[in-house]
Amino acid sequence: MPPNRDALEAILRGCGVALAPGQLDQLWAYHRLLRRADETLNLTRIRNFENMVLKHYVDSLLVLNYVELPSPLIDMGSGPGLPGIPLKIARPEVEMVLAEPRGTRAKFLEETCRSLGLKGVEVVARKVGPKLPYRVRGVITRAVASIPETLERVAECLVDDGLMIFMKGPDCNDEIAAAAKEHAGSFRLESDHAYSIPGTPHRRRLVAYRKIGARAAGGQSGSEGFKVHAHEITSASNPFFKQARELLDGRGIRKQGLALIAGKRIVDEVLARFREHVEGWLTDTKGEPPPHSFGSTEAPLPWHRLADALFRELDAAGTRSPLLLVRVPAMPAFRPDDPWPLGCTLFVPLQDPENVGAVIRSAAAFGVARVVLLKEAAHPFHPRAGRAAGPALFQVPMLLGPSLRELATAEDVPLIALDADAPPLESAPFPERFGLVIGLEGPGLPDALRAGARRSIPIAPGVESLNAAAATAVALYAWRRQSPLPRSDRPAAPTN
Repeated sequence: MPPNRDALEAILRGCGVALAPGQLDQLWAYHRLLRRADETLNLTRIRNFENMVLKHYVDSLLVLNYVELPSPLIDMGSGPGLPGIPLKIARPEVEMVLAEPRGTRAKFLEETCRSLGLKGVEVVARKVGPKLPYRVRGVITRAVASIPETLERVAECLVDDGLMIFMKGPDCNDEIAAAAKEHAGSFRLESDHAYSIPGTPHRRRLVAYRKIGARAAGGQSGSEGFKVHAHEITSASNPFFKQARELLDGRGIRKQGLALIAGKRIVDEVLARFREHVEGWLTDTKGEPPPHSFGSTEAPLPWHRLADALFRELDAAGTRSPLLLVRVPAMPAFRPDDPWPLGCTLFVPLQDPENVGAVIRSAAAFGVARVVLLKEAAHPFHPRAGRAAGPALFQVPMLLGPSLRELATAEDVPLIALDADAPPLESAPFPERFGLVIGLEGPGLPDALRAGARRSIPIAPGVESLNAAAATAVALYAWRRQSPLPRSDRPAAPTN
């Protein structure tokens, strides 16, 4: 059978292994990288194509028939990436650590993961043992060390209730018996599956052990059975940390659709009121686990415990309290010809994140119908904007609009721009539906908006102007004095 992608798929399907087209592309690319590097690095003794597919890739992927992979998972003694890379391709959601002490092979793994575009993978060029700076939920190995010896080595790496998975040959009864004697107080035999690679005489054994512990990681215990395991992050090269660091600016937030929320009061309120947006809990090494009231025993809030220096880098405001990883709400495009809601539509071009956050907070407090973020605006979930806005980020609908110079509206809905050289706010009543436009910090308004309806806020002589966020709050207050919110619609007092 000539080696190609179709032949790879045919062998996998013949063994009952089904992958999506994109996953097949990745596995075929991995095979080609492995064959090319094998010429100089001697990565595998198997070089026949069909045997490589059966004894490397199928052998790795058959694990999924018998066990659900825990995450994060260490591939112990990964060698050329087996079973870790095929498993990661098949289960992309699993955080994977490829532990390989041989430097040339570790470099091959790093280059391969980068070439395949695998996310959530870290390569560690060292042996798995008591000094490994990780505590994970699972370890898998098809290395030749005995079961008792390996259990001894991984005991400190696994959290309580963690899983140790062995890919063994058929004759390991003596090892299982020895493990029962030597590790009876620390590990229990979870499962033992004997099987063969389909269509071949090759017999396999998958043996899994569960680590026994009275307390879950982070000191959690109790009759309710809630357990949460921290994902330990100690290296700046960790994929999760690198992705989280991108969330310190607007480009990373737009790319990932995620953001970091900081500040104890804000974090507590978002957890209490908007938990459907929350995806993770980040602390330093001394940080508390996520609260018991969040999630359930089946799906606790993921906890990422970072080395102190890494946490300080993400805690840009220096709060020293846990951070929330949140999913950014959808922000559809603003279309001026769509029906306009009653009340005020606020157009925001501000480039200072703190001003954007302060304006959003005012918009929520005064019951603005929606906020349209113009192209010039800083991202509302930028860390500085989030600190200023607080939970208001989730309280007011936000849309994405054009640039300030391109701003237009429907014929029957006026735009009112804030401008120092204009009639005062109280010079005319606010319409039932209208758009309120803030000028850019510094340049102010483009000429097209200066030609339309404008309002000003009277200030003392000799003062150049109000801060844009303060001016917006004053204007919204004046509007609400004219059109008060119904008592039932009034927002709760904001927290700091």
